[in-house]
Amino acid sequence: MSEQVLIRGGRLIDGTGAAPRADVDVLVEPDRIVVIGADAAATADADAHVIDAAGRTVLPGLIDAHVHCTFDDVASNDELFFHREPTVAALSAARNLEKILRAGVTSIMDPDTVFGMGPSLRDSIEAGLVEGPRLSTGVQALLTSVGGTAGRLIPDEGTVGYAQIVNTTDEMVTWTRRHIKQGADWIKVHATGSIPTRPGELAVWSEHELEVVCDTAHELGVPVTAHCRNAESTLRAARAGVDLILHASFMDGEGLAAVVEHGAAICPTFTFLANLADFGGKVGASPGMEEIFRGEIEATGKMMRAAYDAGVPILCGSESGFALTPYGHWHGREMEVLVDALGLSPLEAITCATRNNAIAMRAEGELGTVEAGCRADVIVVDGDPLADIRVLNDRTRLTAVISRGRAVDLDRPWPEWTPVRGWKVGAWAERSLTHAEAYGEPS
Repeated sequence: MSEQVLIRGGRLIDGTGAAPRADVDVLVEPDRIVVIGADAAATADADAHVIDAAGRTVLPGLIDAHVHCTFDDVASNDELFFHREPTVAALSAARNLEKILRAGVTSIMDPDTVFGMGPSLRDSIEAGLVEGPRLSTGVQALLTSVGGTAGRLIPDEGTVGYAQIVNTTDEMVTWTRRHIKQGADWIKVHATGSIPTRPGELAVWSEHELEVVCDTAHELGVPVTAHCRNAESTLRAARAGVDLILHASFMDGEGLAAVVEHGAAICPTFTFLANLADFGGKVGASPGMEEIFRGEIEATGKMMRAAYDAGVPILCGSESGFALTPYGHWHGREMEVLVDALGLSPLEAITCATRNNAIAMRAEGELGTVEAGCRADVIVVDGDPLADIRVLNDRTRLTAVISRGRAVDLDRPWPEWTPVRGWKVGAWAERSLTHAEAYGEPS
């Protein structure tokens, strides 16, 4: 029986940024797009699997450039660091990878993984042991003892969750090399961190320390990504040679100039912030955070638009893996935010999530576009994302997902399971039960 798939008569958005084409046939076979256009049907085997895409839109499989596939929709750092164990974390990651693929995301970049399991998951997917999208991955993030977003939960040395603590330049070199030896596609640095006496996130790596990691990784042919949630960290990261800057929150003009000069790409990852800003109250998010994050999107969005106009590659990432960004639900929302906050056209936003995101996969020219000779990741959507970009974040509108040239079964029940014992943390109460609270007295 033929292994070819023939997609007939769809409206093609090929991911290159070109205008859509109507009534286009696409022929794929295992992991290669063979023919596009009028010759596709004539070239296809007589018994090729045919997908009728008439009245629908054909696009490259989406790429999510910022996912945490091993976190399992975690609600707090406490859960993530102290209520996980390796075996169940790996089992849950395998099922969550299936969710991501069935949401039309055929490739993801995961910069840091709990217990450093990223390379093992990647290799298991490639071997067919686990069903999931293509995975470009780090091992664990490099943090100093100042920490990342978890503050004092980060130990002074050793490892916890997704974090490997490094406190000297010798340790930075050592662990960069070890992670590459373990199979890292990327080295991640947490360039900003939180401390109790200062608001927001601070730059907690010097430019020299970042240079040490970049030089070590680049000598071994591996790129570096950095979590940067303030202006100074973005400036230092760009100057040091970081290849992909995550967030770039509050980037200023000096930082943008450094990004342009040194050729970095940016993945702003607005989705987590947008979900909290728009829907945080529905899930009991901390009061006041909605306006804080809405303000961050507005401030950072202006500079992201300037970066886009300056030719900086802007990538799309959802930061799926948290309670505010559960797997399979929000992978397409970043495009919506790029349209609303940056003023990109839907076609420009789609190009960010496809062709540009191939940078995160280290597969430029191979992934992210529907072109003959490219890898065979294609989706078919019931709707026109150029009229309403939100259809790409609605998996009920997916009529076909082709991964590595093979159709994914979308008719199976959605993967669901009850909470693993000890996996989630239950609070005794949301606030202290004072005497006044108990009896309705003035405080």
